Amino acid sequence: MLEDLPYRDAGSLRATYDAVDWAATPLGDPSGWSPTLRATLDIALNTRYAVTLMWGPEMVLLYNEAYVELIGQKHPDALGRPAQEVFPEAWSVIGPMLQSVLDGEGPTYVRDQPLPLVRAGFLEECHFTYSYSPVHGPDGRVQGAFDIVSETTGQVVAERRLRLLGRLKDALGTVESADQVRSRAHALLADATADLAAVRIEVVAAHGGAGSRAGQSLGQHDMVVQEDQDGHRARLGIGTGTPYAGSVLEVVLSPRVPLGAPVLDFLRLVGATLSRSLEQVARIQAERSISAALQRSLLADPPQRPGMTVAVRYQPAANDAQVGGDWYDAFVLPGGSLLVAVGDVAGHDEGAAASMAQLRNLVRGIGWTAHGTPAEVLRRLDSTMDGLALDVVATAQLVQAERDGERLVLTWSSAGHPPPVHVRAEGRAEVLLRKPDLLLGIDHATDRTDHRTVLEPGDSVVLYTDGLVERRGAPITEGLDWLETELTGCAHLTPEQVCDHLLDLVGDDVEDDVALLVLHHG
Repeated sequence: MLEDLPYRDAGSLRATYDAVDWAATPLGDPSGWSPTLRATLDIALNTRYAVTLMWGPEMVLLYNEAYVELIGQKHPDALGRPAQEVFPEAWSVIGPMLQSVLDGEGPTYVRDQPLPLVRAGFLEECHFTYSYSPVHGPDGRVQGAFDIVSETTGQVVAERRLRLLGRLKDALGTVESADQVRSRAHALLADATADLAAVRIEVVAAHGGAGSRAGQSLGQHDMVVQEDQDGHRARLGIGTGTPYAGSVLEVVLSPRVPLGAPVLDFLRLVGATLSRSLEQVARIQAERSISAALQRSLLADPPQRPGMTVAVRYQPAANDAQVGGDWYDAFVLPGGSLLVAVGDVAGHDEGAAASMAQLRNLVRGIGWTAHGTPAEVLRRLDSTMDGLALDVVATAQLVQAERDGERLVLTWSSAGHPPPVHVRAEGRAEVLLRKPDLLLGIDHATDRTDHRTVLEPGDSVVLYTDGLVERRGAPITEGLDWLETELTGCAHLTPEQVCDHLLDLVGDDVEDDVALLVLHHG
């Protein structure tokens, strides 16, 4: 009778069980199935949890409705067949485990184990948590394995992608150029081979984007997915609303990743992260452009006096997202002498540039009205900064040049600034090492000291900010020795040539801004 069938509770699988020629299988006709098999199958068919039995030495498969979803297109052919025939792609992993259970070595348990399965026409990345438990017969021998299983592919893959998005966000949190966005993102995404077989990121300025060249400009939320010989290729627009509109993220999905909402949503999140980083770069560059314009507008051409030639240069740091507080200035005082200055406000941003502008203008105003020496100007500058509550720390060096017959007398004072270099007409260069006074903005009541140097005809003095001589990991004394060596023998060069010579030596890869001023007597 039908009610006596061991699979009478198979539900929607009843017709599938009926269609199997059980007599042709190692299990034989259901009427002859052992009481142990019948009882175990009854348990499996009466649970909503995914369960399968692998029975006998051949490990013949019997399973319930919930298990069908886990094996996809392997159903219905899997029912009644040996497990090794059904799961050849995973047998190297599960075969030894099952055999150990049948050999009486006890149950097994694994969590989130990767098992590649062909269940939708391709070898798919899958993860499962499952346990193989022995089923004993009346004589105590193991007759089969009872498999309780839960697929965790969604959770495992989602967690992996979330971790990648977190690393991507962290890596792009400090980017300051489009090149950094591309290189850092590519390094991370190219390593995500479980999801992406190939990655290309093209970041371009406006009117030159990859999308426009291909005749198909993509917006930030636009995605084109197509299948070619390499697999599923997705192109996603990034940088919309920035100077990098038209940039694209192009990926080839791993052949083990099913094309669907989860992976497409993941790609959109990656694209959104890249877009936010490009927006950040655009803001930084806009701020830098404004700050650089302010900075350069304040670094005007110096005045020239009879017998005094001044050349100046300003070179920003190699990192084009930074604007510093380095400055130079030169102006004629009411008595006819020339005051030249270099300074450096702490910081590398638009705030430092704005503070630099304030200090430069204060030096001009105080220098013009104080009728004092450089030390007196610096003292009054420090006091004014305190009175106006300017929260600024800076170095500065002021040099006042006055003619004395054929000589040029320099009076100079340093507020924590690198020392000037005296280049003599015969070719010798000397760093004028003097104990510097305290930086500006530390103690407005500190004493300030004047020093004096005489320039003979043909002599020069070189003023600079620390970006010229400081290098990461090296003491400042090495930089000063280098500068003294390089300026020795340069007396034949014009002030303009001296500036060019020094900046050519340091190249474009300077770590800090450089302000440079050369005053020549002749």
